[in-house]
Amino acid sequence: MKQPVFRGSAAAMITPFDRAGEIDLQTLGGQIDRQIAAGTAALVMCATTGECATLSDGEWERVLDFTLQRVCGRIPVLAGVGRNDTRHTVILCKRAKKLGAQGTLAVTPYYNKTTQAGLIRHYETAADSADLPMILYNVPSRTGMSISAETYGELAKHPNIVGTKEASGDFSLMLKVKALCPPDFLLYSGNDDHIVPILSLGGMGVISTMANVIPAETQNICALWEAGEHRAAAELQARCQPLIQALFREVNPIPIKAAMEMLGLDSGYVRQPLTTIGEAARKELHLALCAFGLL
Repeated sequence: MKQPVFRGSAAAMITPFDRAGEIDLQTLGGQIDRQIAAGTAALVMCATTGECATLSDGEWERVLDFTLQRVCGRIPVLAGVGRNDTRHTVILCKRAKKLGAQGTLAVTPYYNKTTQAGLIRHYETAADSADLPMILYNVPSRTGMSISAETYGELAKHPNIVGTKEASGDFSLMLKVKALCPPDFLLYSGNDDHIVPILSLGGMGVISTMANVIPAETQNICALWEAGEHRAAAELQARCQPLIQALFREVNPIPIKAAMEMLGLDSGYVRQPLTTIGEAARKELHLALCAFGLL
């Protein structure tokens, strides 16, 4: 029986950069402490929200090693290892294991993409390379491909592949996945506006961008549902919706870093080709933060 790496809200952490474009570990340390104090169930480092596409392997390792040292076993830490080169993913899986991560998050290959048969080989090769729980990540809007229900069914047989972060928004797909995969194959929401719907399908929680701003509330949506307070969980999900909409008005993590800057959380800059948030999106974000009571 596969065991959950975490249950509840895992924060998909930003990577703070200073004015010179270097990683700001001191700021990251404060953000890690804030997440733990708020009750966040786990941290996901160096994934999409962490601007993994512009991190060198050396920077990836520095962030992960620093996080693991700072967390010191208090909550699980997962490493973003998804790349469009299987060999590269294998290298990162092995490094994550060596550094002491509790799991990995692996997005589907992007740009070159692959067939479903290639996807199975890619993930099985990566999962074979390190004895760590692996969570798949399906986000077709970014990668240009989706994991089919049948492919999920095949990958769920692997002992190290424990679940998926689903950001396709395709609930018919998720229902098929539940039907084709064993009960211990875990489903996590990859969209902040789908936490309650995925929990209602038997999901374990969320890997969340908005948790960078409202960690306690994000965790509380999951906790309320787990406690059987389904209406309260749905009401909190609905209350978050205007903020979620503003946080994804432009490409993630542009708005989340802007929101953290407004809140004095010193998120730093984004790396090119990402740019500073546009004025219209900034105004919407400011209004959403005010309406939520954060400003």
